[in-house]
Amino acid sequence: MIERDIQPLLLTAACVHPVVTLTGPRQSGKSTVCRSLFATKPYVSLEAPDVRSFASADPRSFLAQFPEGAVLDEVQRVPVLPSYLQGLVDADPVAGRWVLTGSQNLQLLESVSQSLAGRSAVMQLLPLARSEVLRFAQHPEQLDQALMIGGYPRIFDRQLGASDWLRSYVATYLERDVRAISKIGDLVAFQRFVELCAGRTGQLLNYSSLGADAGVAQPTARAWLSVLEASFVAFRLPAFHANHRKRLVKMPKLHFYDSGLACWLLGIRNPDHLRSHPLRGAIFESWVVSEILKHRTNRGESAGLSFYRDKDGVEADVVVDLGDRLVVVEVKSTATASDNLVSGAERVMRHVGAAGRPVESLVVYGGDGLQRRSHTTLVPWHRLHELDWVPARG
Repeated sequence: MIERDIQPLLLTAACVHPVVTLTGPRQSGKSTVCRSLFATKPYVSLEAPDVRSFASADPRSFLAQFPEGAVLDEVQRVPVLPSYLQGLVDADPVAGRWVLTGSQNLQLLESVSQSLAGRSAVMQLLPLARSEVLRFAQHPEQLDQALMIGGYPRIFDRQLGASDWLRSYVATYLERDVRAISKIGDLVAFQRFVELCAGRTGQLLNYSSLGADAGVAQPTARAWLSVLEASFVAFRLPAFHANHRKRLVKMPKLHFYDSGLACWLLGIRNPDHLRSHPLRGAIFESWVVSEILKHRTNRGESAGLSFYRDKDGVEADVVVDLGDRLVVVEVKSTATASDNLVSGAERVMRHVGAAGRPVESLVVYGGDGLQRRSHTTLVPWHRLHELDWVPARG
């Protein structure tokens, strides 16, 4: 097992809070991380039917087995447990006593927020960031290969073929997670919806258009997208709104957390196919946005990302709020560095600079060299992880 970037945050939280809750997509490595970091604690998976039955039927006796606490995996499978944990925590609030993990965000967070508010630190473990991928002896070194493989740990741990593993992952997701989160009867229609969402990664999210293409009503499209968000498949990036003097686009952008999953849903099975695919630029954009998001999430920052687009067509793919300053990020999949790449980012930098804070601009591109052009730095894709995307802390 490699070290995950979130580990220092988890250990710090366990020194302060009686409960640590780690959520995230299935197969992102939650169980592995928690069993390694908290190896002295008993580990219990609530996926096992007999264990789940005991915990559901007699939660007091189930928890009494662990007087010093435990790692409870997939705790959303028994939603009543956090309510019973509340009494135990209040009676003995020793830090780091209980560690909870779960894969379905809405169910788990609702249960934890209702019963363990103020008692539990809640964190997310997303698929591997590039900084983590590089810790494996064998890792992709070319951009298209990195995009197509994505960042699920099992692929790298066992050196599996990405397409075969992702095929099984999607089948399991549809059969288990989707049914557990929402009462979706037509899984074939839902899979078609997920594929259509993959085709819109890195693009403005129009519910009416998405619903029409999927053959469902707009409210259904909204509900189904909430399922994708709850299971950490996709997320919405909000529009930048601090500058009120400009007529800004208000629609969010849709992004997939994992570029490999998006590629598989689009039928992309090898790097050569991706290299000539019309959505390569959008997939690369989603990869960059998710890399920045992972960096921030692994350090406890949950907000502060948006994108900029106004009615005049001035746009930037990401605006990062670092507290004392803003960073405007434009994403270009081309491997060739040129002055033309920086013009859009610098236009946006001038617009958002009117908000009163210092503004920097970067262009992340598909090439190899780090270059300074005019007022903008061109950052090669494979060095994105070297940048710090969180506010400075005093």
